[in-house]
Amino acid sequence: MADPRYTAAKLLDKTLKSGSYSNIQLNSGLERSDLDSQGKKLCTAIYYGVIQRRITLDYILAQYCSRPLSKMDSIIVTILRCGVYQLLYMDSIPDNAAVNESVRLAKQFGKTSASGMVNAVLRSFIRGGKKIFSEPVNDEILQYSVMYSISGELAESLINDYGEEKARRFAEFSVESEKATFIRRNPLKCTHEELVKALSDVELFTDDELCYRLESGAVISTNAFKSGFFHVQDISSQLCCEALAPTENDCVLDICAAPGGKTFTMAEMMNGRGEIHAFDLHEKRVKLIREGAERLGLANISAKSGDATVYDENIPKCTKILCDVPCSGFGVISHKPEIKYKSLSEFERLPEIQYNIAQNALNYLAVGGEMVYSTCTVRKAENEAVIERLLKNYPEIELAELPLLRGRKYTNPVTFFPDDFNGDGFFVAKLKKVK
Repeated sequence: MADPRYTAAKLLDKTLKSGSYSNIQLNSGLERSDLDSQGKKLCTAIYYGVIQRRITLDYILAQYCSRPLSKMDSIIVTILRCGVYQLLYMDSIPDNAAVNESVRLAKQFGKTSASGMVNAVLRSFIRGGKKIFSEPVNDEILQYSVMYSISGELAESLINDYGEEKARRFAEFSVESEKATFIRRNPLKCTHEELVKALSDVELFTDDELCYRLESGAVISTNAFKSGFFHVQDISSQLCCEALAPTENDCVLDICAAPGGKTFTMAEMMNGRGEIHAFDLHEKRVKLIREGAERLGLANISAKSGDATVYDENIPKCTKILCDVPCSGFGVISHKPEIKYKSLSEFERLPEIQYNIAQNALNYLAVGGEMVYSTCTVRKAENEAVIERLLKNYPEIELAELPLLRGRKYTNPVTFFPDDFNGDGFFVAKLKKVK
């Protein structure tokens, strides 16, 4: 019989060893399993929960294990993490069940000799009152890092950029809030009523009859998706397109477009008219844009491969440009929690790459035209610092006024935080070429 805890532990061990993306690993693992819907739900909760809370779980285990975790068998560490996660964060699972199932897992993985230790560690944690800190900790960065399971250097960076309170809310959201999925209705294919009817099995929450939030339900496999009624796109990403506000009279360049969500939204905002030139570095990712445009019936998109840092004389002057640059991705850690464990040193070169892409994009911007620079990160080094450098070095551009976004007025540039719309962390800056 299919076992969700065994599947979760096996997938976790593989994911943490390989460093692969959690969503890809989980999706392929669930597809190969014969778990029922309830089993998949439990497996998913434990799998993502352990990745999201890894620093917290390891801090707790270090207080109860006699050997360093790095010296222990990886699958036993994984089983202990799963056990502590269930004890601390899954109220629906009785303590005894969490312990007994963890002991059984150790035996199932052929580690019978370690099953007694698994039992002892988890029961000691229960007897200790299931506390994260067994004694007071005065180090603010360490406290923050352990409570919200982010690296100390990322904690310090967020606090330096935004202050303790805002940084805390951001980190809290990444591990505690329900992760909503957003979709964007394609007005060229269906009305609000037709979409609601087509997705009658899914509970939809609408904001403006174009953007919808759903708490659960697999929408990609529906006939509505196949018929091009919508595409999946986070609300913050949709706001980025609304900030650029392209119309059917515009010639638009989307310079780093794949997989195409923003391209599709802009094409729909243009009523399928005008023209959008969408580029990405890799041809296989450009193929995703073409396939999506075909499914959605968007004939105004031309998708090609191209290097965003190199000037291409074949690209025409455009009145609107979206420059959504590669970034550290810290705005999407609620969906891709493995990102937050990367060292900041891995992202040192990004601001230079981002600046070079934005600088090249300006070559294609017509006088009087507007460009949105955006990222799905909240690090100021990749956001405000890049914009400040552009404004300093290019006197022909200035900050433009942002349109009303969801009925609200924002200063330019703006960083959207998860507690704004329950979406991803996202940065948007709008520039205008005045001469």
